[in-house]
Amino acid sequence: MENRKTYIVRYGEVALKGANKPYFERMLMERIKKVLKKFDGIQVNKEDGLVIVRTAPEISEEDILKEIGKVFGVDSISPAIEVDCDMEAIGKAAVDYTKALIEKKGIKTFKVEAKRSDKTFPVESPEIAKKIGAKILIGCKVLSVDVHNPDCRIFVHVRRERTFVFEDKVSAFGGLPLGTNGKGLILLSGGIDSPVAAFLMAKRGMLIEAVHFHSYPYTSERAWEKVQDLARILTAYCGRIKIHTINLLPIQEEIVAHCPEEETTILVRRFMMKIAERVAKETNCSMLITGENLGQVASQTSDALVVTDAAVSMPVMRPLIAADKVDIIERAKEIGTYETSILPYEDCCTVFLPKHPKTKPKLKEILESEDRLDCEKLIEEAIAGREAVLIRP
Repeated sequence: MENRKTYIVRYGEVALKGANKPYFERMLMERIKKVLKKFDGIQVNKEDGLVIVRTAPEISEEDILKEIGKVFGVDSISPAIEVDCDMEAIGKAAVDYTKALIEKKGIKTFKVEAKRSDKTFPVESPEIAKKIGAKILIGCKVLSVDVHNPDCRIFVHVRRERTFVFEDKVSAFGGLPLGTNGKGLILLSGGIDSPVAAFLMAKRGMLIEAVHFHSYPYTSERAWEKVQDLARILTAYCGRIKIHTINLLPIQEEIVAHCPEEETTILVRRFMMKIAERVAKETNCSMLITGENLGQVASQTSDALVVTDAAVSMPVMRPLIAADKVDIIERAKEIGTYETSILPYEDCCTVFLPKHPKTKPKLKEILESEDRLDCEKLIEEAIAGREAVLIRP
């Protein structure tokens, strides 16, 4: 065991679950094992409220932290060393660990923080911290203790069978394990918002399927490739994503030919929602997900959203509804979708865009406009021409 690298994986919200906690823990363990299966010789075990990952020494610490850090449900990760529950062994390990930190980071001050989960261990937590701190001072004479603002904190966690010594707590995304909250269908455009919306719903444990609308040949093959690239980035967090692609152009042409120009945006949006609902029901998705943000564009005013929602009976989740655009952009940068999202390829929403779109549509008027169209036929033809592609991590 001493020849292996050790990582302490903590889970936050999962630990607060009641009778269902074992289910969430099992799902979290399965997800961690899945993202690490690319590496040989990985051990993943649940030990008294923690997940302990052990790897071969040649496997990069950076790679392990990167992969586990993308698993929803993980709160933080700590690379650690583990030793027997013996004060002499703990002291020697702590001194060696601290010497490595001096060489790596040039630390000058430190503080030891101890935790004794095993209450049968004969030394209490404050005394453990005091004694191990004294050993570090003797073994690392360049250091001094600073209990208020140390260069590093050395954590000593005494458990039933092993003791862990570590410094860093690398933050992860938290949330709930993927697959613990059903499946939702994201209306995935090539913009900034919808990938972030998908990420946030996956963070709450929801599996993600996607539908993408295009207006070929007004929208290009490069625009479609961009959407696939976005989905591919998301798979690092969400697992594999199936994208259903639907050509919206015939519907847009009918709307332009028979309905008031200022209603084009909201009418197109309603058709998108109706088609998405059909796809969602076929694929066992329990809800629709969009990247809409209140007041951002004409189709996202409060009046427009009410009219849009009236097109479907399925719940519509909008995780970005009250977010500032700056915050959405920062999240997009954090998860790696931003640079792809801003590539200048058109999407279907920019085709036949009215000069003065209606921002306060009335449902009665919109329904009257829809009566001029053979809505059912247009929807069925759009779905009949659907294509699907499975994007894997």
